[in-house]
Amino acid sequence: MLRYLESAINLVESRLVLLAPHAEVPVSLSNVEMDVRRHRQFLREMQKLRGSVYLHDGAVSREALTPEGLHETVEDEKSWHLLMVNGGHVTGCAWYLEHENTVPVDHLRVRHCPLAKLTHWREKLWRAVESELAMARRNDLRYAEVGGWAVAEDSRCTSEGLVLALAGYSLGRIRGGCLGMTTATVRHCSSSILRRIGGASLEADGTALPSYYDPRYKCEMEILRFDSRKLSAKYAGLVEMLCHKLANIRVIARPSVPILDTVALSSWSVLDAGRRTRRAAQAALAS
Repeated sequence: MLRYLESAINLVESRLVLLAPHAEVPVSLSNVEMDVRRHRQFLREMQKLRGSVYLHDGAVSREALTPEGLHETVEDEKSWHLLMVNGGHVTGCAWYLEHENTVPVDHLRVRHCPLAKLTHWREKLWRAVESELAMARRNDLRYAEVGGWAVAEDSRCTSEGLVLALAGYSLGRIRGGCLGMTTATVRHCSSSILRRIGGASLEADGTALPSYYDPRYKCEMEILRFDSRKLSAKYAGLVEMLCHKLANIRVIARPSVPILDTVALSSWSVLDAGRRTRRAAQAALAS
């Protein structure tokens, strides 16, 4: 299995694509394209894959999707997205939402977890996450939530899902290291796969938070913690390989602020609105 994974990672530059949010892209990621149109295209295709997979699994109803079958979440515009691509089509995905380590617990996505609505567990959940955030501050690490894991049905017997999970650790390291958590479904052994890599139960005062049923996704879920610096020794070498590979992975980003540089502007692939912005910028420079 490890040899198979190593082979997949050796070829990952032709399969893995990163979508960057409106955030600074680390200099270690050198293959960056500023392309608003392509970013939007990949984002929509990722949402379509998620919608198809979740609908087929019974995790969402048709009413939870857009008329085009997209599964949209508020995290999508703010997150990094790790995409496995085959023949130009997205076949696997996961998002990585990074926070400062001073973020309040009630600003995290975990506040919507069913455990947060149970009086007995809400306080324990809050203490567990506060403890993780305090550890991140002591170690000068960022904090991340990871989710949106989906793999096309015909790719589930391949290494795609595991490569995506390992790539999440690698992205965390490249971003300077992070602590984080994910809500992982028991369905398709997703949570057990993440535990084998290095995920562990979130704990409060030495008590592990239990699995729970999530009526939104109609499945049993677990909250797992992770540390990008630490994972199972079995997979440590593979994550190091991925860290080196990510330097050449295609990163598609969007400019976060207008840039009045005609050379830079002429190199962007943007929508009609972007072309209007370019003309306005050129006029401003000429005046």
